[in-house]
Amino acid sequence: MPKNLVIVESPAKAKTIEKFLGNDYQVMSSFGHIRDLAEKGIGIDFENNYEPQYVVSTDKKKTVADLRKASKEAEIVWLASDEDREGEAIAWHLYEELKLKKENTRRIVFHEITKDAILHAIKTPRDIDINLVDAQQARRVLDRIVGFELSPVLWRKIRPSLSAGRVQSVAVRLIVEREREINQFSAEANYRVNAFFISKDINGKQIDLKAELQQRFATKAEAQAFLEKCKEAQFSVDSIVTKPAKKSPAPPFTTSTLQQEAARKLGFSVSQTMQVAQRLYEAGKITYMRTDSVNLSDLALGTSKAEIISMAGERYVQIRKFTTKSKGAQEAHEAIRPTYMNTHKTDGTSQEKRLYELIWKRTIASQMADAELEKTSIYISVSGVKNQFVASGEVIVFDGFLKVYLESTDDETDAENDSLLPAMKNGELLLANEIVAQERFSQKPPRYAEASLVRKLEELGIGRPSTYAPTISTIQNRLYVEKGDREPEKRNFNVLTLKAGKIADEIKTENTGAEKSKLFPTDIGLVVTDFLTEYFPDVLNYNFTADVEKEFDNIADGEIKWTESIDKFYKKFHPIVEDTLKNSERQVGERILGVDPKSGRQLSVKIGKYGPLAQIGTVEEEEKPSFASLRRDQSIESISFEEALELFKLPREAGEFEGKVMTVAIGRFGPYIRHDGAFYSLPKTDDPMDVSTERAIEIIEEKREVEKNRVIQILGNDGEIQVLNGRFGPYFTRDKVNYKIPKTTDPTTLTLENCLELIAAQPDAATKKKPFGKKSAATTKVAATKTSATKTAAKPKAKAKPKVTAKKK
Repeated sequence: MPKNLVIVESPAKAKTIEKFLGNDYQVMSSFGHIRDLAEKGIGIDFENNYEPQYVVSTDKKKTVADLRKASKEAEIVWLASDEDREGEAIAWHLYEELKLKKENTRRIVFHEITKDAILHAIKTPRDIDINLVDAQQARRVLDRIVGFELSPVLWRKIRPSLSAGRVQSVAVRLIVEREREINQFSAEANYRVNAFFISKDINGKQIDLKAELQQRFATKAEAQAFLEKCKEAQFSVDSIVTKPAKKSPAPPFTTSTLQQEAARKLGFSVSQTMQVAQRLYEAGKITYMRTDSVNLSDLALGTSKAEIISMAGERYVQIRKFTTKSKGAQEAHEAIRPTYMNTHKTDGTSQEKRLYELIWKRTIASQMADAELEKTSIYISVSGVKNQFVASGEVIVFDGFLKVYLESTDDETDAENDSLLPAMKNGELLLANEIVAQERFSQKPPRYAEASLVRKLEELGIGRPSTYAPTISTIQNRLYVEKGDREPEKRNFNVLTLKAGKIADEIKTENTGAEKSKLFPTDIGLVVTDFLTEYFPDVLNYNFTADVEKEFDNIADGEIKWTESIDKFYKKFHPIVEDTLKNSERQVGERILGVDPKSGRQLSVKIGKYGPLAQIGTVEEEEKPSFASLRRDQSIESISFEEALELFKLPREAGEFEGKVMTVAIGRFGPYIRHDGAFYSLPKTDDPMDVSTERAIEIIEEKREVEKNRVIQILGNDGEIQVLNGRFGPYFTRDKVNYKIPKTTDPTTLTLENCLELIAAQPDAATKKKPFGKKSAATTKVAATKTSATKTAAKPKAKAKPKVTAKKK
C-alpha cells in the first residue's frame, strides 16, 4: 500500500498529478465538496454563534468512506485542492470529516499542474489557512441566510417557487435597470457630412480622398444650408499633421478578461469558457483559471522572452510586469497562462484548442514590444466657411505585438478603420466629387451580454472570479433573465447629396436594433427586482454587495471574525424580513391599460401563477375575469392596449386535420397547436395569430416525424433501457438517467450487455446536477421545512408558517 495519499477535487486532476509522483503516492479524488450545509432546515445554529451544520450528501458517502479507509492506511495525507478560498474550504472539510491528525496531514497548493510545480509543492507544504476557510464559510452562511429568508417572502408576496440571492439579485437588477434605460431612450437625430474629393498625384493619376466634416448639424435645414454654400466653394489642403503613436498590448488574462475575450472572439458563454478552462488546467496545459491577478512568474517571463526571440527576433521583446488593480485580488498568485510557453497549440477538443490558442497569444503578446504607428490627419478648408473637413489615416511602422494578437472590444459603433492616405501637399486644390449629409441617430445603451455583465460586476466589486459563471447561470436557470436575439427593425433616414451642383433629397431605409445573445429581464425578473428594491434596498444596493466582498477579504486576512460579520448583518436584516412579511402588499406588477371596448371592463396585465398574462375584468366583479397569456416576445412593461386585446382572439381554430379540429393557443410554455389531445409547440418564427391550416398540418407532421425517429431501439425484457436520438447525438437512458454513447459506436448495434458496460464506465452520470425543474422543487422542499431562519432564531408562533409553501411542497 502507498505510504502517501494525495486528495484532489477532480478525477481529471488526479490522473494528471499521478503521472508526476512515484509508486509511494496514491492520488484520489473527492469529486468536489464532500459536505455542505444541511438541506433540512436552514443548516445554521443561530443559538450557537451561527455554527454551520454540515452534512455529507448521500451521493458522497461512498467517496468519503473510500477516502477515510485510504487515509487510515497512509502515513501522510496530502490535501491538494485548489489554492483559492473554496479550495481551502474543501481541504478543511476533508480534514474534519476524515478525522485526520495534524502531525500526518500536509496542505499543498500549486497554480499549475506540472511536474516541477507538484514536486515543489511537496517540498513546501503548509497548514490549512483557517482565515481563508472562515472567509468561505462566511460567504456560504450569508448566502444561505439571504436566500432562505428572502425566498419565502417572495413566495407569499409574489408567486410560489421563486428565489433570491445576495449576488444574483444584484446582477438581475443591473439587467433590469439597463432594460428600462433602453425603453426610456429617445434617439436624437443629427446630420454627419462626408465629402469625397478628387485630386491627381505627381504622375497625373487620379487619387480619391474621403473626409468628414468636424461639425455635425442638428437639423436638416442647417445641413442643407451648408451644402448650398459648398456649391460655389473651393476646397484646399489647409494643413497636414503627422504624429507618431504607440499601441501597447493588454495584460495576460484574469478570469474576467478571459470570459470577456472568449465571448467576443470565440462566441463562448461564460460557463462554457470556465468548463473548457477547467479541463485545460486539470490536463496540466494552463495555470489556475480562477484568478484576479495579471502577474506572471519569473519563469514564465523568461520562457516567454526565449520564445519571442525564437519566433520573431530580439526587437520584438519587451518584458513587462503587470500589477493587479483589483483591491480584492485574493484568488491566486498568477495570471492565466500556458504552463509551457513553447507549446503554441494543444490537442483536445476544438473548444480546448481554440481557447488554449487564445490564452497563448494573449500571454506571449503581453511581453512583446509596442506597435509603432504613424497617424496622419489632412485638414481641408472650405472657402467662405469656418468648418473644415478632416481625413485621418494611420500606417503601421512596426507591428510589434500586433504580429500575434489584438484585443477585441465591445464597442458596437459602425466606425470605419483608419486607412492609408494619399500623399498631398499644403495648398493643394481638391475637387469635391460628392458631398453627402446623412441623418444619423444617437445610439441607445447596449444590453448586457454575459461577458459585459461580468465586466460590470467586476467593475462594481461584486462577486469574485469563482462566482461570475455560477451567478450568470443561476439568473437564467431561475427564469429572471433570458438570453436571446432580437430581429432588427426598419428605420427611415434622410440623405442629402450634393453632386454636379445639385442637391438630391432622399429617404432611405436601414435595419437597426438587432441583438444577438443578449440578456433580457423577464417579467418575473422585473417584478421581483422592484419588490426587493422597495423592501430590501440594502441587499440590492451595489455598494453594500461590494462592501460585503471587502469584508470577506478582511476575514481572509484575519482582521475580523466571520461570526461577528454575520451577526452584524443578521441583526439588521432579520427584522426587515419580519416587517415585510407582516406589512407589505402582494405584488403582481399589475399595469392597467384601459377598458375593453366590447365588455366595458378593465383591461390589465400582471404576473399570474404560470407567468405574465392579460386580464379583462377584476376579481371584485360578479362576472369572472377572462385571461390570456402574453407571448414570449411581450412584456407587461411594454405591451400596448391594442396588443393585449389581440391576445383574447386566442384560442382560435386553424382548420381540421384527420377529421379533428386544430386549435392555436398560448400556454405557460408559449404558443402551441392542440390536435386530437396532443400538443405541438409553435416555432419562434410562427405567429399564433396567423398560422394557416397548411402550416399547422406541416408543424404536426414534422413533430411526428421527429418523435418516430427519436427511439433507436429498446433493450431489456421490460424495456429498462431506451437508445434514443438526442439534440447532441445518440444516447441511452435507464431509470431516468442519461448515458453517453461513444462516437465510434453505432447505436443501432448496442446490446444490453454493451449498455451495462457503459453504465459501469460512467459512475458519475447518476450524481450529475438535476434539471432545473427538479432542483426548483427540491429547493421548495428544503425551504418548506422551515420558512426561514426565523424558525431557529426568533421562534415565531406556528401561524407564521406560510401555507402556500406547504401546498407547494
